[in-house]
Amino acid sequence: MSNPSNSENGRLQTNMRKVALTALAGTSIEWYDFFLYGAAAALVFPTVFFGEVEPATAYILSFLTFAAGFIARPVGGIIFGHFGDRVGRKRTLVMALLLMGVSSTLIGLLPPYAMIGVAAPILLTLLRFAQGLAIGGQWGGAMLLVTESAPDDKRGYYGAYAQAGAPVGVILANLAFIFTSALVSEEFFMTWGWRIPFLVSVLLIGISMYIQLNLEDTKAFRELETSSKEKQETKTATPIIRSPIIEAVRKYPRRIMLAAGAFLSVQVTFYILIAFLLAYGVASAEMSRNDMLAAVLIASAIMVPIQFVFSAYSDRHGRRGIFMLGAALTAVWAFAIFPLVDTGNFYLIILAIAGGLVFLAMMYGPQAAFFTELFSTEVRYSGATLGYQIGAILGGAFAPSIAALLWTDYDIIWVSVYIAVASLLSLISVYMLTETYQSDLSDN
Repeated sequence: MSNPSNSENGRLQTNMRKVALTALAGTSIEWYDFFLYGAAAALVFPTVFFGEVEPATAYILSFLTFAAGFIARPVGGIIFGHFGDRVGRKRTLVMALLLMGVSSTLIGLLPPYAMIGVAAPILLTLLRFAQGLAIGGQWGGAMLLVTESAPDDKRGYYGAYAQAGAPVGVILANLAFIFTSALVSEEFFMTWGWRIPFLVSVLLIGISMYIQLNLEDTKAFRELETSSKEKQETKTATPIIRSPIIEAVRKYPRRIMLAAGAFLSVQVTFYILIAFLLAYGVASAEMSRNDMLAAVLIASAIMVPIQFVFSAYSDRHGRRGIFMLGAALTAVWAFAIFPLVDTGNFYLIILAIAGGLVFLAMMYGPQAAFFTELFSTEVRYSGATLGYQIGAILGGAFAPSIAALLWTDYDIIWVSVYIAVASLLSLISVYMLTETYQSDLSDN
């Protein structure tokens, strides 16, 4: 006969794998949509939606619409964070996935500037804003669904499943563009072909329904609900928190801002590597569009397993040390990226991007567990999401546009300086936070 405890452990491990893989699937396609826009903003949208202006201006305008998604992310974090702490992680994640699926599909159906004029870039910006709202809510839901369900000594490792959605999303987005452009003519690609990857976003609707019907909410949130009901029944309840986001800011203002600072390096460097570098490689190093997409794809594939290695390491040795080392190495590597790309050698370009993404994995992998452990259960969705999304808007929103301006108006070396400064600010922010890896989430 099987030992009941072993049977129970097996059931829990199976359930944990289901939660982790579902979070990975949902975040991968969600980020696929978000990053698909980044690739399109560099390669397609300047011509399709801003074709009436000079090419350099069209690039900047296109990257500014890319930034609209980041401006929306804190707003989405506030909205979804509120409901995530009040009605649960699962239901809030489902709504975020649905919003992304609908808005991304509509981008694929949007008429070009030549057909409806200035309404085209306006509608494009609004749909990008909707994507940002969805991403603002998705990260907190997926991240907490995994980390709050994981064993205490494996929060970093399982949290990496939610974090892996970002590089997997880059891989899927770039594959979509590579395959589509390879199968159709350049003229058809610029007219209709680029739309096909966006229309695939309807898959998110199916994933959101699966989550709604097959997954439970996290143990930490269920315990919080039970505790709140018991206190209300015995009339010992503390006053109801009407806005978890306000309560998070009241209780943890310093942690929220330091969490945002910790995220700066990841955001600035990541979006320069996966968005700006596409345009730079094609224009400066005379690489083909597909070669640059393939280089980003290969580098992202290298990043995925590395994230799990560093996340598991953080479970044993702590989050802060590996996070700070990643920030320091990113600051140094910033000055190697563009000389390697300027060689025009495909393999050296892969090295330039992969080096940056590996160092980012030292920060981004353990980040889900790190941010989870910074906040108490009743405001965890709001606090972690707010820190994450403030960092996103400060770091990633205008990174491609700033990089484009520094490149065209000054020199590419200043883009490296930009990355290095952001990385040093992240290092300082993490240094000012306390270590969290041995904390008990139920005690927070």
